[in-house]
Amino acid sequence: MKRERHIGATTYVGAAIVLVLTLGCTAARADNWLSGVAQYRSDIIYQSIQQMTMVAIAGVLAIVVAVPVGIYMSRPSQRHGSAVVMQTLNVGQAIPKLALLALAMSVLGIGRVPAIFGLWVATLLPIALNTYEGLRAVPRPLIEAATGMGMTPLQILWRVELPNALYVIFAGIRTALAITVGTAPLAFLIGGGGLGELIFTGIDLNDFTMLLAGAIPTALLAILTDAFVGQMQRRLVSPGVTP
Repeated sequence: MKRERHIGATTYVGAAIVLVLTLGCTAARADNWLSGVAQYRSDIIYQSIQQMTMVAIAGVLAIVVAVPVGIYMSRPSQRHGSAVVMQTLNVGQAIPKLALLALAMSVLGIGRVPAIFGLWVATLLPIALNTYEGLRAVPRPLIEAATGMGMTPLQILWRVELPNALYVIFAGIRTALAITVGTAPLAFLIGGGGLGELIFTGIDLNDFTMLLAGAIPTALLAILTDAFVGQMQRRLVSPGVTP
């Protein structure tokens, strides 16, 4: 019995030593990676600005187009037309992002313009869909009450429907922009620049540190973008319509 206890204690001690050594090696390796990533600081800053500029342009253009499209689809008189628009947007979303960028490159050439166009197409569906669903979810009694007060359809849209649907619309914008930030590194493959330069060059050179120098900032930018739009959502949406 004593021998069994001794063996068991030895096993636990051995396992603890192995665990400590593993954690120590992992921490040391993480420190090496972080110190290696730091040497690309200037590249990270420059390419992050490139990437977020493309995301901002594509996002603003998508909002300008997708919100009116969502409003159009939500009108009761446009049921048949809304189905056609929705299928068109679904096709654009179903195409793989890399194939979409390649198609844009074949039409618009190489550079930021086709990259922004590809990111714009990828951003449309979540915003348009959430705009449509948010407007359709506005309680019918509110619309009937506004109609009874003598409001025109345009006044009802601006004063009743859009304020009540704004939370859902912002949710679509947050989702779309986070996806766009994660997709933007692919723009490097068609000459658009961005953090994809570090990611794909690191893959080609089998340089894991360079890959991390592009991947980590991309993930952080997606999180920060979502947090920034979330703060805008809290400030602009009335607390009365916030779930």
